[in-house]
Amino acid sequence: MEPHSPQRKIIHLDMDAFYASVEQRDNAELRGRPVAVGGARQRGVVAAASYEARQFGVRSAMPSVTAQRLCPELVFVKPRFEVYKAVSRQIRAIFAEYTPLIEPLSLDEAYLDVTENLPGIGSATQIARDIRAKIWEQTQLTASAGISYNKFLAKLASDYRKPNGQFVIRPEQGLDFVAGLQVGQFHGIGPATARRLNDLGIFTGLDLRNQSEAFLRQHFGKAGGYYFAIARAEDHRPVVPDRVRKSVGSETTFQHDLTTIEELTEGLQPCLDEVWEYCQRAEILGRTLTLKVKYADFQLISRSRTSLAPIATAATLGYLSQELLQGLLPLPKGVRLLGVSLSNLEPVGEVVGRQLSFGF
Repeated sequence: MEPHSPQRKIIHLDMDAFYASVEQRDNAELRGRPVAVGGARQRGVVAAASYEARQFGVRSAMPSVTAQRLCPELVFVKPRFEVYKAVSRQIRAIFAEYTPLIEPLSLDEAYLDVTENLPGIGSATQIARDIRAKIWEQTQLTASAGISYNKFLAKLASDYRKPNGQFVIRPEQGLDFVAGLQVGQFHGIGPATARRLNDLGIFTGLDLRNQSEAFLRQHFGKAGGYYFAIARAEDHRPVVPDRVRKSVGSETTFQHDLTTIEELTEGLQPCLDEVWEYCQRAEILGRTLTLKVKYADFQLISRSRTSLAPIATAATLGYLSQELLQGLLPLPKGVRLLGVSLSNLEPVGEVVGRQLSFGF
């Protein structure tokens, strides 16, 4: 274990089914019923689902027709983002009573560094308990918390006692905790990457820890370094106050130069998978797709395309990237690196709300 790891005290606070819980709070008729915030029309998308709806497999970003098929009794509610933002401000004010080091990830979740905190409380567990109690007292909404010595573990921990609970991963528990997880449970590893890891014989955190950093970087590029670290329960990322992510991207350097469109398509796919998996986890969509290309002689170029509407499916992302790749033909020379990024990001919920306001 890194000697400085136990010194930090990080809390990941996550509101429970936030949008749907606000609607159930404000409308007694919705309590205990499966609720989806979003549009019920043919092209509608679920922005959030209550726990009653989640029992049927309904999830955010799911097409509304799919959600309705999974749960015929599902009640659709039009989103009220001004209300959600107002409640989020209330919650943020509670956080600020304890620390200025608050990194919001969305309206309903944030990291807090409480290593040095304003009330001078020595226990991060107690701080999390106090914050959750204040949130309930002031908003009548529940929150879950994960407490640990880094962001990666704190976020994992917040899922362990949901809803309305908290879980601690202590410094002496970190390695064993990670070793026992399936790689698909790691934050930052989505289904496509988990399948690639499985194909390499890597199924658990312990399997991942047994790989060299060179091996992981060979197969996963820059992300391989991150996987190497988290398999050892290490994450040195600081809590960055008011961080706003402007883009999300992934790139890969190839051992051999690519010279055909088939090789380019195959080579770019893992990057597309990684970007799309991040967007699904973070519940964000982007409008601008940028392709990065480095040729064998290290010449670097980029090509971009901006859509009028956010890129809402993995298929659309793949189609647009293929158009950008086709624009490179005929290739003047071999390609040693490919990358892709999405920018002009916005939350899925705000996209859904705008679609509803325009009657889509």
